[in-house]
Amino acid sequence: MPACPICASDKTVKNGRIHNGKQRFKCHDCGRQFIEQPTKKVIDQATRELIDRLLLERISLAGIARAAQVSEQWLQTYVNEKYAKVPRQVQVTPKKKGRLTIQCDELWSFVDNKGNKQWVWLALDANTREIVGVYIGARDEAAARKLWDSLPPIYRQCAIAYTDFWAAYAAVLPSKRHRAVGKETGKTSYIERFNNTLRQRVSRLVRKTLSFSKSLENHIGAIWYFIHHYNTSLLV
Repeated sequence: MPACPICASDKTVKNGRIHNGKQRFKCHDCGRQFIEQPTKKVIDQATRELIDRLLLERISLAGIARAAQVSEQWLQTYVNEKYAKVPRQVQVTPKKKGRLTIQCDELWSFVDNKGNKQWVWLALDANTREIVGVYIGARDEAAARKLWDSLPPIYRQCAIAYTDFWAAYAAVLPSKRHRAVGKETGKTSYIERFNNTLRQRVSRLVRKTLSFSKSLENHIGAIWYFIHHYNTSLLV
């Protein structure tokens, strides 16, 4: 009989078989059950940290699985669990009451098929470049309201908001602090630049891609995951 891999005891006996038919053994000394030459791979912390970094780049899950040398099935489960834990609320540096300026815009995306549109609504602090508001959903007045509600209270109280001419903004934002402008003014250039960064870094948002999301929950999780990373990187 093989020795126990935990305590090295040779007092082991056969103890049935596992799901794939391999012989299972049990150690009389420590009680450990084991098989010879197990094929299950334990994913170490260094590999998990590598995957966390690769999820922030324009790489498909299949590509990450190849680079990290893990199975796609394991990676999908890991990603599902990780994205489910990502906070759905902005985390920004505290601001004092005073003049604040935000730039708002919407970014088209989809889940599963291009008919299932999911618009990414974003608000960016023009001074700190932080993303201070996020909502993902339809492109209507209710969604604009969700974006406004996602802003920290200080922005809803004080900020001047620059947007494009989409009517939903005018219906929701306080009229005295809303400025609808064209791209030629440069007043929305920072948020437009961030939209480009988001498309370049999150493979699910590339316009012509095979890496699109099949799950709305993971689609939202991936976007929030990058936004939290982006805001944190501004503090370094």
